[in-house]
Amino acid sequence: MFAVRVGKAVDALPETRLGRHIAGQLVRSGTSPAPNYAEACAAESKKDFIHKLAIALKELRESSVWIRMIVKSELLPEQRLEPLQDECDQLCKIIAKSLVTAKSNQTRRDSISKRE
Repeated sequence: MFAVRVGKAVDALPETRLGRHIAGQLVRSGTSPAPNYAEACAAESKKDFIHKLAIALKELRESSVWIRMIVKSELLPEQRLEPLQDECDQLCKIIAKSLVTAKSNQTRRDSISKRE
């Protein structure tokens, strides 16, 4: 699970000012997508589903930035973070595609409702 791997990466960060700052930010954004996705699955409406899924995507994108920042600032070796970055990118693509599909279905449903 992505959140677990994020937690392990965060725990490996050095206890420097930058390391602690990034750790705090990444632990928040990196553990957020799973519960937000779960909330989306239990959404009360299509609009609610889209909103919660969009939050999950936003948090994944933020996590991606923090992971890249860890690499660029040489806090952890790039090889160690490549699988985490790859998983984050794949999750972004999956969620983004799901959002496109959900929005398309909602738009189609809205246009059908207007005709009736």
